[in-house]
Amino acid sequence: MAKIEVNTKLCKGCELCTLQCAKGLITMSAAVNEKGYKTAVQHESEKCTACKLCALMCPEAAITVYK
Repeated sequence: MAKIEVNTKLCKGCELCTLQCAKGLITMSAAVNEKGYKTAVQHESEKCTACKLCALMCPEAAITVYK
């Protein structure tokens, strides 16, 4: 089981992480951050393989992956 942590202050809602997650575990939140962007959120963390593609693709370096 792995978990991702999204720094909501850095996330700009580009959705690149959602496209890279092969298991479809990342979606965009309905809530917005202080800059007005919807941020990424992980679902079903028990299915995450910690491949880190989401973190590698994030242009803002807003995602940290924990095993």
